[in-house]
Amino acid sequence: MEEKEKRNSGFWTGFLTAMIIVCFIVCILLCIKIFVRAVGGNGNAKNDRLLEDAEVKQKVNELEDIIDRDFIDSVSDDQLSEGMYRGIMEALNDPYAEYYNTEEWIEMQNDTEGIYFGIGAYLMKDMDYLYPRVTGIIDNTPAQEAGLKTDDIIVEVEGEEVYDMSLTDVVNRIRGEEGTKVHLKIIRGADTADREELEFDVERRKVETPTVTSEMKDNNIGYIRISEFDTVTVDQFAEALAEVKGKNATGLIIDLRDNPGGSLKSVVDIAGMLLPAGKVVYTEDKYGRQDVYECDGKHEINIPMAVLVNGNSASASEILAGAIKDYKKGTLIGTTTFGKGIVQRIFELKDDSAVKLTVSHYYTPNGNDIHKVGIAPDVELEFDREAYEKDETDNQLQKAIEILSE
Repeated sequence: MEEKEKRNSGFWTGFLTAMIIVCFIVCILLCIKIFVRAVGGNGNAKNDRLLEDAEVKQKVNELEDIIDRDFIDSVSDDQLSEGMYRGIMEALNDPYAEYYNTEEWIEMQNDTEGIYFGIGAYLMKDMDYLYPRVTGIIDNTPAQEAGLKTDDIIVEVEGEEVYDMSLTDVVNRIRGEEGTKVHLKIIRGADTADREELEFDVERRKVETPTVTSEMKDNNIGYIRISEFDTVTVDQFAEALAEVKGKNATGLIIDLRDNPGGSLKSVVDIAGMLLPAGKVVYTEDKYGRQDVYECDGKHEINIPMAVLVNGNSASASEILAGAIKDYKKGTLIGTTTFGKGIVQRIFELKDDSAVKLTVSHYYTPNGNDIHKVGIAPDVELEFDREAYEKDETDNQLQKAIEILSE
């Protein structure tokens, strides 16, 4: 009897010990899983399922085997990996989503400093043609010397079709070593009966981007053109505005034509030099969370303003134009703007690469959603390109001077 009790006692002791060990192991595994998610991921169950899906793994392995066995050219694992990253961004069906490898991300950051090796043309993806459209030419650059013009559609770079290619990929193909040339095929007059195909060999040179230019016009009216909103634009605009004010301008024209946008922070800072206290813009993400960007009104401008806009005025340009219109601080002249009322954000990854994707809609101070709608000018006036090419008469600019002179 005593021996039986000892056996029973030994059984229960062993059983309890085993249970404690099992519980200890389970706790360790749970801790490891929590740690891995905290350090190596974002805790997104959908991503976990995708990466752990046996069918996905099997399919990737099959593709690798087929490529290794039958693909006529050689391809590295890094190239395949990068292709997968780019494919994920393309699958979002977001025309502004992009993946930047380390080199592209470094170059992207350098762009905001306003210096690069290229041809000196501003580009924006044309959503009707899905080709890059030239939205502006920087003075005294290879693009201007070669004869490229605003609204030229680039269809080939170095003989390669660029239809529906990301703007970053197109720009990377155009840029290169200083002193080399890039061959471009363009369509000019795509929207007219005078459409023609042209080809250019354009030299690559160091280009310093002057994002702001200014001068005094007739009747003591100041004129400031903003070509895009980069990090450097805020100081350049502040300097130009101070110069105009210093000359006792009786009116101010801000030219946002062909400005594709840029930094949200830059446009909010510039708006703070012009507008009364209140909202400049606010954004709303898919969860309904809002970020409100305001100015304190301490630098509100007290002279009449006119703002020139057209169909290539997009994004940050529309934020500034929309705020000026909502506060009735100036008269918008030209044609309806592009209609890009969404905001992209860049996320830097741990290996010094990055991704950009659309994260929110933005709204003007009065709550207007201008996405795919644009901002209608107060004075509708088509640009007279024939007159400009004949003797550089800018009918929209002349209209702005006329209105401010009154």
